[in-house]
Amino acid sequence: MDETDDEPRGPVGKAFRLSAADSLSLGNALCGFLAVCVLSWSAINALQEGKPFAADPRFFGTAVVLLLIGATCDLFDGLVARKFRASAMGAELDNLADVISFGFAPAFMVVIWAGFNQQIPFLLVMTAAASVLLAGVIRLARFACVKTKSGDFMGLPIPMGAMTVVSVVLLFPPSTWTILPIFGVAYLMVSRIEYPKPKGNVAAGVLAWMMINVACLTIWVAGLAGGDTLIKVGAVMQMTIVATIPLRVLMFKREKRKEQRRASAEVG
Repeated sequence: MDETDDEPRGPVGKAFRLSAADSLSLGNALCGFLAVCVLSWSAINALQEGKPFAADPRFFGTAVVLLLIGATCDLFDGLVARKFRASAMGAELDNLADVISFGFAPAFMVVIWAGFNQQIPFLLVMTAAASVLLAGVIRLARFACVKTKSGDFMGLPIPMGAMTVVSVVLLFPPSTWTILPIFGVAYLMVSRIEYPKPKGNVAAGVLAWMMINVACLTIWVAGLAGGDTLIKVGAVMQMTIVATIPLRVLMFKREKRKEQRRASAEVG
């Protein structure tokens, strides 16, 4: 047998070539990994000093900024792939990176946020964190297999879900009651509620929203005046957007069905 027969050919050979879009996906994965490292170091540092662990805003702020940078990479990798060249493994790389940055990283953030609180059952904390991770994995797998007629997302997109979990963590102190919204986010990710895809002006608005969040977090971490207020306002807005979009979509579909009934009645 010729030795060259074992070498990859055609599409398989092309799969080993990284495109510009793949570089963004890898950047997304790296940001998620670094966010987990930052959160881990916050706990390790406290334990090494023999102090009771308390969530440090500096570490949380840095981790969230990294996740926002990862979300920006995720927003652009599809645009770059359509504009230039997409590799054969681009979609798989994108999904794997999303699992790290928007599945595992926010789930780990929930553990760091509430896992050291003696008043909250640790099993509840782990269940909430696991629900975020598993819902994200299911969401990504379904996205790869199911396409909606409207072309919109079925279920809350995983980057938006991760940012909503982050908003809960930043906005509320850990307690049994404040963990409940985490389960709500996990449900929205695996639900059949449709969320519009960010296209054109909407995509530009999403990018602007991310940049504003990065600026607010920087002000908060730096301890500048008004930082606490900016973080609270941003977190409330994120949670409000996630909650109101499904209601707006449902109202739009209801109006559309009414118009179709009127049109059918007029024809009849």
